[in-house]
This record gives sequence, structure tokens and C-alpha cells, in this order.
Amino acid sequence: MNLADKKAIVTGAAQGIGKTIALELARCGADVVVTDINAQGLDPLVAEIAALGRRALPIAMDVASLAQCEDMVKAVLQDMGRLDILVNNAGITRDTLLVRMKEEQWDQVMQVNVKGTFNCTKAVIRPMLKQKYGRIIAISSVTGAMGNPGQANYSASKAAVIGFTKAVAREYAHSGITANAVAPGFIKTAMTDAIPDKERELMISQIPARQLGTPEDVAHAVCFLASDESSYITGQVLHVNGGLYT
Repeated sequence: MNLADKKAIVTGAAQGIGKTIALELARCGADVVVTDINAQGLDPLVAEIAALGRRALPIAMDVASLAQCEDMVKAVLQDMGRLDILVNNAGITRDTLLVRMKEEQWDQVMQVNVKGTFNCTKAVIRPMLKQKYGRIIAISSVTGAMGNPGQANYSASKAAVIGFTKAVAREYAHSGITANAVAPGFIKTAMTDAIPDKERELMISQIPARQLGTPEDVAHAVCFLASDESSYITGQVLHVNGGLYT
């Protein structure tokens, strides 16, 4: 996908799927603003993006703070002049069965996964409206569509992200702004690598493709939705799950 000279923001970019998305956007030609609450984790990513010949702007921030999100967008506009793509990737889990779930575990997940998506999207809308162009992509999850035991908070948050994205799509389609979600299934990450072999085999057995997805699979979907080739696609959920949920 050709994203030459586009300016992209990726939240939660210091590791995992977010890092892979940021690198893939750079490979496709975009300059990338990488944000994360973990400031130290951004430095190696900035170097990798620079090695690809693209600019990277690291910003340490908490997506749960609207003020920090607004300050981040101001910094991006001052440094890069415009912003074209927002990838709402930042997210956390606080997994446990509902009967054991504490109120703060529910609230923490909602603050980052849902309010963080709202904060960042709200912060970019005015600049995108002014330029009559924008691509907003939220990273949801297969659990937001089908649920998952032990993840009532996470599943609810990812379902909320889908509903929010669909509403944004309807509000701003007339202004050249699209909003879509990518819903990964079971993806090979450090977290899945730490799962005992027996449990991981059981997980894979549920997937018709009989294998875990990769962060690159998710990143390729994001780059498509960020490109002009997807200009007539908005309000959709692109499932990347090997057939786990159809």
C-alpha cells in the first residue's frame, strides 16, 4: 500500500502489535508518530523507523488523559504540519473471572481501551475535518465479537470500540474521513509464547487455519485501511482471525 509522505499516529507502539503496525506504516512510506506510556520502549522503535528512511516522532503519553492526547496532536501538527492516519492501538488487559473481578480492574480497562480511543479520536477530528481527509483505525479484538471467559472487561471494551468506530464513521463520512476497526484473533506475541504448550495447542485447535496469526497479519490489514485503496470502506470491522469467528 502506498502511504508516501502520509503522517500517522500509532498509540501503544512500544511493543507487540503496535510496534509492528508502526514499522509497516513506515515501510509503506508514512512518517510515524509513536506514542506509549512507556517512554523508554519508544527509542529502539524510532531507530528502526529511521533505518527505513522515514521520520519518527516519539511521544510519551497516557491515552486515558484527554489533555495529553490534545497536547500530542498539537505537537504532531507543529512538527509535521498535518496528520492523516490515527491507529487506536493502545490497550490493556486485567483478566479474571467476573466473580473475582474488582471494580478497579473493570475501570482500568475501560479507561485505556475505551476512553483512550475516544480521547485520541476526539483530538484528531478537527484537524482531519479542516483538511477534509483522515483515516481512523481502531484495534478491537475477536473477543469484542464473540466474548471470552475471564475477559468480561476486555471483551466489553473491545465491543465498545467497535460501536464507537461505527458511530464516528457515520458522522464524518461526508468529510473524507473513514473509521474502521481491525479485530485480531489469536496472534503470536510474547504473551501467547508464555502460554504452556498444552494450552496453546488447545487454543490453536479452535482456529480453522490451525495456526496463530502474526502481528504482520494485523499490520497489513491496518495499512490497507489507512490507504486510499480503502476510501469507500468505512464503519466496517476487518476480522483477522484465521476463521475463528466468521
